[in-house]
Amino acid sequence: MTVLVTGATGNTGRHVVAELVRRGERVRALSRNPAEARLPAGVEVVRGTHTEPETLSFDGVTRLHITVTAGLADVGADLVKRAVDAGVRRMTIVWGGYVGPTEQAMAESGVEWTRLEPQEFMSNALTWADSVRGGNVVREPFDLPSAVVHEADIGAVAATALTEDGHSGKVYNLTGPESLTTRDRIAILGAALGRDIGLEQITRQQAVDRLLADGVSTADAEYVIGWHSDPPTEARTVDRTVEKVLGRPARTFAQWVGEHVDRF
Repeated sequence: MTVLVTGATGNTGRHVVAELVRRGERVRALSRNPAEARLPAGVEVVRGTHTEPETLSFDGVTRLHITVTAGLADVGADLVKRAVDAGVRRMTIVWGGYVGPTEQAMAESGVEWTRLEPQEFMSNALTWADSVRGGNVVREPFDLPSAVVHEADIGAVAATALTEDGHSGKVYNLTGPESLTTRDRIAILGAALGRDIGLEQITRQQAVDRLLADGVSTADAEYVIGWHSDPPTEARTVDRTVEKVLGRPARTFAQWVGEHVDRF
């Protein structure tokens, strides 16, 4: 039995692959550029993208992991249907921040499914790397609490749902073990680096403009900054789902920093 992982080289997909391999599963990883995938030995890396489901082969695939990304909304239902028609019987999906067409299609697919609803990723702190290296400062518009979640925990929950029974039809809100403000996270990062890092608060429009300069669409930039200006209760509140599913505590932001401190 093979597990097909879409978005296999992305923020969470890479961790799904690694955890499945650790469990001894056969994994087929979807990548736009297999030569640069850098995935564990033994993984079958195939060229493709889940936003073009008509090009995918589900030969031998019985389980599927989907990460919702830009461009999937119009074809996600077709992706799910093709998978079900090909014999896939268990699926997991990392949502795109709301229940869209792909998430809905999976819930109505008739096969076992689990939807993962992670809140803010710890890896968002990587956007601070240049300003921290260049001036020991982080520039953000808001200083609000967020129970940021480690991407490896998202991957581990997905792998668990794909390989163990008892998760069908479940919707998992995923957070880390602490609700931390921006200043809290900066202090943890500064302690790991051994230097003081300041917070320079910018305006909401400056934050939007920064995303636009990075190629983000106006709609997406407004959505992201709007979310950060008033995070939902689910994002601010610690949820113990990761611990309940995995049987161990969720990884802390301090652990994440220790793994990525060389980037700063």
